Amino acid sequence: MRPEPIISVDATPVSGSGLSPVADRVAELNARYKHHSATDVLHHAVTDPQVGRLALVSSFGAESVVLLHMVAVKSRDLPVLFIDTQMLFAETLAYQLELTERLRLTNVQVIQADQAQVAEQDPFGLLHQGNTDACCNLRKTEPLQRALRGYDAWITGRKRYQSKTRAALDFFENEGDVRIKVNPLAHWTTEDLQDYITENRLPRHPLVAKGYPSIGCAPCTSPVKDGEDPRAGRWRNSGKEECGIHFVNGKLVRGPVAAG
Repeated sequence: MRPEPIISVDATPVSGSGLSPVADRVAELNARYKHHSATDVLHHAVTDPQVGRLALVSSFGAESVVLLHMVAVKSRDLPVLFIDTQMLFAETLAYQLELTERLRLTNVQVIQADQAQVAEQDPFGLLHQGNTDACCNLRKTEPLQRALRGYDAWITGRKRYQSKTRAALDFFENEGDVRIKVNPLAHWTTEDLQDYITENRLPRHPLVAKGYPSIGCAPCTSPVKDGEDPRAGRWRNSGKEECGIHFVNGKLVRGPVAAG
């Protein structure tokens, strides 16, 4: 059975937890684990007290099965936050159910936008045609920020090779001095990902075989031709590279955020 969408989330952030400032913990964690493998980084993040309360944010997209499998091996009850923008491909929704069952994940939480806000800001479901940033903020960024309140850190699937804005990605990032982002796959290549999927006999997203190496919402994702950048099908011809969940105060986070 599909998990029920979470419409409202406890807005109390994790504070008074006895943890040192985010910037200090990020520097210490990167120094401690800089020579570790992706699986080691993820497994330590789940248990390291310096990371704190942790969740995995997954799109259940083209490469998501790698981190989901790593989490299933280490801790099947780790919170997995899945943002259902209500504009996803039907294949993505089916894939989410398939992986949840196959990997026996016990704490997948479906996150959706506040329906009153959707009715007010995007009553006809056409906001993406005129303002993709506003649509992403309404349906993805704001719901995720609500869902992450109460967590000290979250795991992402970002990799350095994906775009120039991610070229200097570290395993651990300071997200606006609020929480830590953990990027276990930061140094992995496309070949690394495909090898892991093959070696562990993991099911692939059905749209990958149809030319979608990077999968987001259906209206804003198109197939990619041979030789194109894998993310060329996301917001094609718009100059947009990120949905907004990796922005702090409107600015793209490329590395540690300076305090002050």
